[in-house]
Amino acid sequence: DVVEPLPEARDKLRGQFGLTAHAAPGVQLAQAALVVWAVKPQTFREAALQTQPHTTGALHLSVAAGIRSGSIAHWLGTERVVRAMPNTPALVGKGMTALVARAAVTSDDRGRVERVMAPTGDCLWVEQEVQLDAVTALSGSGPAYVFYFIEAMTQAGVDMGLPHAQAQRLAVGTFVGASELARASDEPPEVLRQRVTSKGGTTYAAITSMEQDNVKALFMRAMHAARQRARELGDEFGAS
Repeated sequence: DVVEPLPEARDKLRGQFGLTAHAAPGVQLAQAALVVWAVKPQTFREAALQTQPHTTGALHLSVAAGIRSGSIAHWLGTERVVRAMPNTPALVGKGMTALVARAAVTSDDRGRVERVMAPTGDCLWVEQEVQLDAVTALSGSGPAYVFYFIEAMTQAGVDMGLPHAQAQRLAVGTFVGASELARASDEPPEVLRQRVTSKGGTTYAAITSMEQDNVKALFMRAMHAARQRARELGDEFGAS
């Protein structure tokens, strides 16, 4: 069963997937073994309070950004809560999801969550919920950083005389290939980078320019800003 309060979204679910969604939670959820929460942070509390009477026996999996499991457990009246931080490559089965479970979540519950998430890509469990803020900054928001660099590389290619389509294909292909190499290699990315950075060569010139402009430090600062915003969301939309 799917609950979707927006009529246009319900129509889309019916048209694209043949799903009949309910406008509001009700007794139809009473037999649910697992409830997946994919809602905006600002609407979570209201939706949870409406759902709580029908799902206290279920396992709850939340993909809502920033909402801490303690708040979710409080609103839903159950400690069987798992938080997930996925990312958008899940749309093509190449996602990276971090999961954290409250103490009441059993090993069977974890297995159920892993089976649900498996079609979206890879997943891992973190031990402490506070680590999800770092995950949000790293892999949750990470695809946007990659797209940002692809934009920059593509534009640089165009500025240097390549057609846009070719520049973008080269940039995207480079990220795909480098990522696969990093995944397959037993060596850390630093070593892989050094292997293609011959002193006095073209790559050396580019890396030196980036180091002179403190690109790495600026990039890390941006990720810390993302983590801070994740913390703020948890404070802003937490239990009350």
